[in-house]
Amino acid sequence: MKNKSFAIFILTHGRPHNIATLQALQKANCTAKIYFVIDNEDNQAEEYFKTYGRENVKLFNKTEYAKNIDTADLIQDNRCILFARNYCWELAEQLGLEYFLQLDDDYTDFQYRYAIPNDTKLSYTSVKSFDKICDLMIDFLRSSNADTVAFAQGGDYIGGKNGGLFEQRVKRKAMNSFFCRTDRRITFKGRMNEDVTTYCLLGSQGRLFMTIADVMLNQLPTQSVCGGMAEFYKSTGTYLKTFYSVMFCPSFIKVSIMGTTNPRIHHRINWNGCCPLILNERWKKK
Repeated sequence: MKNKSFAIFILTHGRPHNIATLQALQKANCTAKIYFVIDNEDNQAEEYFKTYGRENVKLFNKTEYAKNIDTADLIQDNRCILFARNYCWELAEQLGLEYFLQLDDDYTDFQYRYAIPNDTKLSYTSVKSFDKICDLMIDFLRSSNADTVAFAQGGDYIGGKNGGLFEQRVKRKAMNSFFCRTDRRITFKGRMNEDVTTYCLLGSQGRLFMTIADVMLNQLPTQSVCGGMAEFYKSTGTYLKTFYSVMFCPSFIKVSIMGTTNPRIHHRINWNGCCPLILNERWKKK
């Protein structure tokens, strides 16, 4: 990699022997430095240390960290990724990093998405040069002056070549993966749906979050594996998860239904009310 002051943080809890993201990175020939971020409430912390080495596992005091983070509720349950997301800037400073990539622990593959002539469907192939992808994403982060840039997810490609993200090339959102600058802190808020809430809340203030169309990550279904936030999601469902974003941004986020075969409650964002827009030159007074 040309960016030497860079590392990958995998945020994980209760899955020391089942970190799919690590396998996905290895499959993509990643050589960047990887740290596993865990918390003091993880009863499998010693297994992480034993498996990956103490120098590669970074443990933070979630109990103390939770006292200063806006969870938007009074729930006395710290089983969420919110605190680890915010801790990463402090960790990056301690490690002397200029940039870092924040990943969850349940990704199975990183893929290029591309169009074939005369076909409306998109094709894909697995990434085999993850280091190069990281360099390009950091270059884009720097040149765009964005707060963070992210890989796409499968749902971003609804509509194929002629719809969704692929047609737009870039969306003003960032979820699951975050390429970040250590000197430009992002404060995540809300116990659940913290990524959506944050890119909407800060986006409405003019800060720039972006997802690119060319690379996507594949993620295991939220409740399909033990550990992480699976148990919390099972106990609360998507109804509660959605309302966190509504509480922070009620003027342009509402509760809606997503899907037709297996419909579920989901957030819906009115993008015309979310982010500042640049007016066309034709409206300029002469």
